[in-house]
Amino acid sequence: MPKEAQTFEGLVENVFFHNEDNGFTVFLLSEANQNKKSIVCTGTLPSLMVGEKVKVNGSYVKNPKYGLQLNVDRLEKSEPTTLEDIERYLGTGVITGIGKAMAKRIVEKFGEQTLEVFAEEPERLAEIKGITFEKAAKMGTVFHEKTDERRAMLFLQNYDISPTFATRIYKKFGEATAEIVKKNPYRLADEISGIGFRKADAIANKVGIAFDSDVRVKAGLKFCLSNASTQGHVYLPKKVLVEDAAELLQIPIEQVLSAFAELSMERVFCLENLPGDEVAVYMNAFFYAENYVAKKILDLSGCVESTQANTDSDIEEIESETNMPLADNQKLAVKESIKSGVLVVTGGPGTGKTTTLNTIIKLMQKKGLEIELAAPTGRAARRMSETTGLDAKTIHRLLEISYLVDDPKRQTFNKNEDNPIEADVIIIDESSMVDILLMQHLLKAIAPGTRLIMVGDADQLPSVGPGNVLRDIINSDCVNVVRLTEIFRQAQESAIVMNAHRINRGEYPSINEKSKDFFFIKKSSTDDTVRTIVELVIERLPAYLNCDMFTDIQVLTPMRKSIIGVNNLNEELQQNMNPPMPSKSEKESREVVFREGDKVMQIKNNYSASWRVISPGGAILEKGMGVFNGDQGCIQEINNENEYVLVKFDDERVVEYGFNQLDELELSFAVTIHKSQGSEYKAVVIPVHSGPPMLMSKNLLYTAVTRAKELVVIVGTEEMLRRMISNNKETRRYTFLANRLSQGKT
Repeated sequence: MPKEAQTFEGLVENVFFHNEDNGFTVFLLSEANQNKKSIVCTGTLPSLMVGEKVKVNGSYVKNPKYGLQLNVDRLEKSEPTTLEDIERYLGTGVITGIGKAMAKRIVEKFGEQTLEVFAEEPERLAEIKGITFEKAAKMGTVFHEKTDERRAMLFLQNYDISPTFATRIYKKFGEATAEIVKKNPYRLADEISGIGFRKADAIANKVGIAFDSDVRVKAGLKFCLSNASTQGHVYLPKKVLVEDAAELLQIPIEQVLSAFAELSMERVFCLENLPGDEVAVYMNAFFYAENYVAKKILDLSGCVESTQANTDSDIEEIESETNMPLADNQKLAVKESIKSGVLVVTGGPGTGKTTTLNTIIKLMQKKGLEIELAAPTGRAARRMSETTGLDAKTIHRLLEISYLVDDPKRQTFNKNEDNPIEADVIIIDESSMVDILLMQHLLKAIAPGTRLIMVGDADQLPSVGPGNVLRDIINSDCVNVVRLTEIFRQAQESAIVMNAHRINRGEYPSINEKSKDFFFIKKSSTDDTVRTIVELVIERLPAYLNCDMFTDIQVLTPMRKSIIGVNNLNEELQQNMNPPMPSKSEKESREVVFREGDKVMQIKNNYSASWRVISPGGAILEKGMGVFNGDQGCIQEINNENEYVLVKFDDERVVEYGFNQLDELELSFAVTIHKSQGSEYKAVVIPVHSGPPMLMSKNLLYTAVTRAKELVVIVGTEEMLRRMISNNKETRRYTFLANRLSQGKT
């Protein structure tokens, strides 16, 4: 429950801590009333100096170690008014070169006009012994900077902008903050991480920007096109974009078309005429990425050194060494890997992708070729390492990700066209997860003559990011594709494997009492479904599998909202799996309570996040940068005094998050099926009860089932299960990669 907010006014008595990067501050406030009560305050705030006069609004929180503290939501600075306050303010060192003794002399000289002298006639400070004209000018400049910051922060708080974002905005725009926000608040959505169109639109309304102004309509169009990429689209048809913008902005389509024409003239968008008189509207980055990927795939396909001699005998030798005879399609895939510049190997569970991949690797090694293995996520890369016995990296690590010094949010890769990956063969597993931008960066780092082998299940959900790269490449008929379709005898003993294939064919799964690894539990109400899921995770499955409920069991749900959605299930599971205890610190953020011991997931790529791997003795074994969407871990520590959360991820990396970075994390006792891509769990529990048709689809269910290694439990209604299996409709993704590849080949 939210705690009651209180307001206090007084002087900053001491600043214990201030983090310049994220603004986290701990300071002591001395109340201005007769009581002179001192209050320890914490929050993400602009820089403070001892002696500054402030008004704070916030709620008390109890820190387990340091007791009662005021968590500040809003802070206003005001200039000191009494001579005593002015002298104390200047004596804190707020202005370089002025200490307590100098502050006393300045106030004695100029009295109540002291601050006016700093603001309007700083040269007069040279009248004080020990201050040169040069020093006086510098003091005036610093005073103006402090004044500008104070005014900007006050201005932003008038528009309900939190201190966290106010600090980011002022760091970006400086003294021009107020002018920029008044003229075009939509720049905040473009340039400040965490501020979206709707927040900027609310500010625009408050500063008086007209409902149908050009600046608003253009911002709405850009938002709609950018937002489409979060739904997997690489472009939008012009008609769809214009209609979406008109609905968002609640203005006539004619006005949107006028703004669209101006943006096109300004080359904010890339336009391309597609078949059927359709005009595709691209964000520039996606247009160039899609074109580059098509061209580079075609270039690599036709450029490979022949090493086919003795391939048949080499394969026979490997089969003998491993005692793993290959099926015809597996042999075909191995042969194609040698003669193809680009090869796709695709197949469902139990069709021998791992055996095929291992044989390809052994053959390449026999030929003396250098191999690099990679996958889109840390979990997938670890699984690839386990099944091949070789080091596999995330694609980001393979490309040697780094970030720009002047903009830590922007990624860059050290491996590129000028510094390509040193390998003869690059093999990418779980390729269905690779989006168009990551594919572009990967291809830039592959030198001509290097073989690219993409392994994956094309029937799973496409990437979370924009594009449908693997399926587009397959559908283009421009590269060699080998489909593994034979389900091997050992796999046929698994109900998980057999039912996954039935679901993929649109057939109802075989569910009977003899099954040991695939169960369906009928529940008619959503409340019963939730209760059963909690019982399964807490009691029944750990006992049945002799496994850990935290690390081995994962609840996968189709949606975020509703009783069986991620949000509610996480609340229920957290309460039962990791209930509140006096010994466990907590932090509430975005109406979610994070607690020490919670399962959490990173929900956005953060390329500049620092991580370290620590030995049991506390020594740092490895350090690096980057935490990525879908990484899962456990909260080790919540430090309310210094406002950070420590998370240990599944691959032993430890990352520290400031409280202002908690929007990058969410509880993961339950996760969406989309977020589970590339992961594998001992057991999965899937609620199937109700939901919108666009979510309750066959390939969503297929993806969820194939995440399980040893056990699948579906809980819900038979009617919804049948509906999902018969719902073969997939939400269309607007991409043109398959066409570009086909056109380029001809």
